[in-house]
Amino acid sequence: MKFISIGFLIFLAAVFLAYYLIPKKYRWIELLAASYVFYCFAGIKYIGFILVTTLSTYFVAKLLEYMSDRADAYVESHRDEMSKDERKEYRSKQKKKRFLLLCIGLVFNFGILAALKYTPLAETAYISGFLSLIGISFYMFQTMGYLIDVYRSKTVAEKNVAKFALFVSFFPQLVQGPISRYGDLAPQLFEGHDFDIHNVSFGIQRIIWGFFKKLVIADRVAVAVVAMKNSPDEFYGLSVLVLIIFYSINIYADFTGGMDIAIGVGETLGIKMTENFKRPFFSKSTKEYWNRWHITMGSWFTDYVFYPLSVCTPMRSVSKKCRELLGNNLGKRIPMYIATVLTWLLTGVWHGSGLNFIVWGLLNGVIILVSEELSPLYKRFHNRFPRLGSSAPYVSFMMFRTFFIMGIIRILDVYRDVGLTFRMWGSVLVSPNPSVLFNGGLLGFSLGTADYMILAVGVILMFAVSVIRERSGKDIRELLENKTVLCSFIFTALIAVTVIFGAYGNGYDANQFIYNQF
Repeated sequence: MKFISIGFLIFLAAVFLAYYLIPKKYRWIELLAASYVFYCFAGIKYIGFILVTTLSTYFVAKLLEYMSDRADAYVESHRDEMSKDERKEYRSKQKKKRFLLLCIGLVFNFGILAALKYTPLAETAYISGFLSLIGISFYMFQTMGYLIDVYRSKTVAEKNVAKFALFVSFFPQLVQGPISRYGDLAPQLFEGHDFDIHNVSFGIQRIIWGFFKKLVIADRVAVAVVAMKNSPDEFYGLSVLVLIIFYSINIYADFTGGMDIAIGVGETLGIKMTENFKRPFFSKSTKEYWNRWHITMGSWFTDYVFYPLSVCTPMRSVSKKCRELLGNNLGKRIPMYIATVLTWLLTGVWHGSGLNFIVWGLLNGVIILVSEELSPLYKRFHNRFPRLGSSAPYVSFMMFRTFFIMGIIRILDVYRDVGLTFRMWGSVLVSPNPSVLFNGGLLGFSLGTADYMILAVGVILMFAVSVIRERSGKDIRELLENKTVLCSFIFTALIAVTVIFGAYGNGYDANQFIYNQF
């Protein structure tokens, strides 16, 4: 079942009514049933995948906690009989056993993910149909994060397998996240919430905004993106810059639109999910960009990949040898370089098995490292020219620079062919081909003047809302909260605009979300 469909709206209305009509203590059960119904719309034949991940993770987590508690109890009961070194050695042995069990759980479940996404199985009709509807990476990463947190004793293992199944399968997150942490999301799912008109109205408004971004902006500009991608012999040179802008708009409106719908659904039920975006196109550096874009993915890789890699025993040995060979200043940074590159390599692999995703990940890692290494120069420059560094023109320059750097890398996802992508990058300088911008070529793929006007108005509106949020620190809904008539008019108009000007596919269903494929 697609988010952007009549069927989903009917399903959502039924879930909403049932949630608030049944007693509070049973509401988590209703959410579990709704989540599995939603999942089964992708095909009941796929139910085994999520069940295997749920059950295997549940039992491994329970065993990890049992082993930890048993080790603590043993040490406590034999404290007088064991020396400090003996207690330390015993705990070390038990930790190794728990680590082995953790690895088994991770390898088993990530193995399922790898088999489905990165082997010939992904090309079969059975698996490709499943992957086109459910973002398996999102619930898999969320579940494995829980398992690691239990191993680290940061989270208590859930006792009720059905409640844990709800955490894994909560339906708004199944398509494209966000990737939630157990401690943040689970208590909200289980407690049952009273009807709150503030939450419900805010949630509905955000859902409407998500539909607008997806249907009016993302799916409309996607037509141009696909046409330009499929005709590299015609759309090269300066048109590549147009493609960068178009695809940036496309993926931002698509992904954030999906997040608005998912988070808005949660809000209508009194459930607050983690924000996944923080106006990334206002970023003044690549590091800041990745602190604003797909935040939950970035924090997952930071907490569960980058930090463990940085402090693991082999990396400490590398650090020691590098300091001996290269001096303390450079040597201590080498492990950070290695951990950063490996983390971004895995981030690229998370997006897909193609070489384009690997290159995309490595380029992001390298650019971030270069930017960090140049930060002392930036700092001296800003100290030398304090007024320039804080001036609107210079800040705007930094934002445009970051936008185009990330956009240039991002079109590796458009062409998917690394060699072709590099040739298209080069054509901007070698073969500018400016005539394509003025000969009507951009009007030649089902987007007429009216479409560009609608798109321009939509992008301006989306940008204006972001500017207001960035400058005021308040959501547009908060600013309109006490202006009932104005608020009603704006969101009613937004619904009308979406219904009239939305870009629909067959059967009035929109395209699937871009990030669903990951």
